[in-house]
Amino acid sequence: MPADLYRSPVPEQLWERIRNEFHLPSLEQVHERLSAIHEDPQPAMRQLARVFMDGGTYCPGYQFEPDLTLNPVVAALFERAMELRIPHNYFALWMMVPSPPLQGTRPVDLRRSGQASLLQATLEQTFMDSAA
Repeated sequence: MPADLYRSPVPEQLWERIRNEFHLPSLEQVHERLSAIHEDPQPAMRQLARVFMDGGTYCPGYQFEPDLTLNPVVAALFERAMELRIPHNYFALWMMVPSPPLQGTRPVDLRRSGQASLLQATLEQTFMDSAA
């Protein structure tokens, strides 16, 4: 993995990979869907990981469970990413890139495995190393 991966522009192919594998609905589409199932969708909206591209705002589908609740592992990771001031798009990139500390597994593939603390440590390590 290039040392400057998280300092470079996010590759355009990433958005297509997320779209094909997990869906990449617009923020407006997510708001509409959440409004249909929640009386007040704002608490969930505030927790959403978002990506900014082509002048729009999108929400990677890997953060949702089938019932449109937020995956608690992804939500906790994203909250920590915001505390670390990691840009949204780099968080999305990190979720999709095979990680050496995870034996080459992508963080997104572990979001349902109960390994939240390992993922958080890997997130912190990755961005502390890239800041150095």
